Amino acid sequence: MSTGPLERVVPEILERFAAKNAAREQALAAARVIIRTSANAIRAVHRGEFDAARRLIAEARATHEAAVRALEGHADVYHAGFLHDAQKEYVEAVTTLELCAGGAIPGPAELSVEDPAYLNGIGEAVGELRRVILDRLRSGSFDGCEALLAAMDDIYNVLVTIDYPDAMTGGLRRTTDQVRGILEKTRGDLTLAIVTRRPAV
Repeated sequence: MSTGPLERVVPEILERFAAKNAAREQALAAARVIIRTSANAIRAVHRGEFDAARRLIAEARATHEAAVRALEGHADVYHAGFLHDAQKEYVEAVTTLELCAGGAIPGPAELSVEDPAYLNGIGEAVGELRRVILDRLRSGSFDGCEALLAAMDDIYNVLVTIDYPDAMTGGLRRTTDQVRGILEKTRGDLTLAIVTRRPAV
């Protein structure tokens, strides 16, 4: 009986662990940047600063690409969860910008994100669209509100058809439930505002 091979095997394991940990640290730092930059992009959208939002989203995209490259060969770390959260925030920012600017929502392949992060991200954008509508109503403007509500409705109608376990969808059922509540509240708020604005006959 001999434990001699351990002298060779363990250093190799430690080397692999060191490489994996370095990749993880790099990707973790990138994920934080993606989340922060995406949040700043959403704030820029709410201020009507679409060009600034696009620059921030471009920064988030480049950082995401670097994170994905860092995790090549480390699928376990890639799927640990933190990159999913960053991708979700990135998708939320892109969706909010595109719909508020009159564009179209890009697909997951265009954004290089995983399907669960994509679906949850477009779902979470519904809350930001509600905020845009309410801001416009408060300022006395109805411009684009019905189009944004229709987009929120379209997102919900897509999400509600997806019936797979939460382990596969990243907790999409909860996101969909939240979207339904936000949609109905916003529909009520917009309807009331429209009715109130109509002149008495």
